[in-house]
Formats: sequence, structure tokens, C-alpha cells
Amino acid sequence: MTLVPAAHERGITTLTLDSPANRNALSARLVGELADALSACAKDPSVRAVQLTHTGGTFCAGADLKTPPDPAALVALLRGIVGLPKPVVARVTGHVRAGGLGLLGACDISAAGPGASFAFTESRLGLAPAVISMPLLPRMDPRAAARYYLTGERFDAAEAARTGLITIGSDDDVDQALAPVLDGLRRASPQGLAESKRLVTATVLAAFDRDTDTLVERSASLFASREAAEGVTAFLERRDPAWVL
Repeated sequence: MTLVPAAHERGITTLTLDSPANRNALSARLVGELADALSACAKDPSVRAVQLTHTGGTFCAGADLKTPPDPAALVALLRGIVGLPKPVVARVTGHVRAGGLGLLGACDISAAGPGASFAFTESRLGLAPAVISMPLLPRMDPRAAARYYLTGERFDAAEAARTGLITIGSDDDVDQALAPVLDGLRRASPQGLAESKRLVTATVLAAFDRDTDTLVERSASLFASREAAEGVTAFLERRDPAWVL
């Protein structure tokens, strides 16, 4: 049974992260299936745009700490979203943590409702938001990125929109907020969308071209470190890691 079912309506293909047992965490399998689904959308002329959403109360909990994806595979997924010749729109009605924020950064447009919350939790695990920085830092307010990268604080949809992490922070129904966006995409030509997307993603793709090797190596090194082992173990055991004061 697929972890990323697809549905199509009037030019919009909706891909749903459907692994609620682990809060849609980025396991090797989910990353692979999502990458394959996006590749299929890129080749399908009936797809004008992609909407990425989720089941359950969590959009994505970040990397699956029990079966994490290879950092290179995660980078390929994020770059694939940015480089897809069709817009990708994220629809968020739940929580987003760590690597899940990288998915939002890679999407062209994202909207979150009042039930959404966000947090860069990596620093609390002895890690850092290394590879996900490539789609995020070119788009986020630098001061906000510094604060939330370092502290791991949780913040809401309004703050996520203010900082540039997402496009729309809605106090009401997220589908109502996205309706004019999807209508606009349906009215645009395939060529117009592809060429316009090339313009707005150029700096993000440049970050991937410049930093991928360095950040993949850094991510792998951090995951293999003693501090990360303690942080992940403490998280799984639901206790504070040894360094908490």
C-alpha cells in the first residue's frame, strides 16, 4: 500500500503523505515514493500543478529517526520539488517539524491553517537543519531563521508566514485560502508556469548547486556523532538529553 496516494482533479494532482503511524516522518520509503510520484507528475501533460498535503494531525515530523533516509536522497527530493517544471503547493493543517520544514521551503506556495505549528527541533537533538537549509535560507527572514534554528521554539502559522517559511497563514479554512491560488494556476499556461517558476527558483537552485556536497557530508557526520546518539535516544525515551541545564 502506497504511502503517497495521488488524486487528480481539473489539472491539480494532490499527493498525500499517508504514514500517520509515524506522523508522516521522512522514512527512506516515504522519500522514495514521494520522489517517484513527483517524477510521474512532471511527465504527465494533464498535470498543471501539484498539491502536497497529509493525513492525520502532522504534516511531517521530520526525518524518521528509526529508518532515516540517506541525506543524498533527501536532497534529491527537495531539489526535485524546486526543479519540477510545475508549481508545487503545500496544504498544511497540522504540525511540521525539522525536515518537514524542508518540504515547505522547497514548495513554491504553501498555506497553513490555525491548527498548524512549526519547529526546527534539530539543535535539541544534537543535529542541525543542514540539507534543508538550501531551500529555506534563501526564502526566510535571516533573523527569524537564526532564532528558530538555534532555539527550537514552536511557532504558529501567522509567524511562519511573517518569516517567509510559508506563503499564507490562514485563521480560517485552509482550502478557502488556497482556492484563488489553485484557480490562478489552472488559468496559467504550462509554459508560462514553467518559465515563471524558473525565475523565482533560480537562487534556490544555485544554493543546491553550491552547497549540496558540503551539507550532505555535514548532515551525515552529525547523525553519526555521540551527541546526536544521545539526543535521538533521549527523544525516543521521552527524556531530556544529558546536556539540558
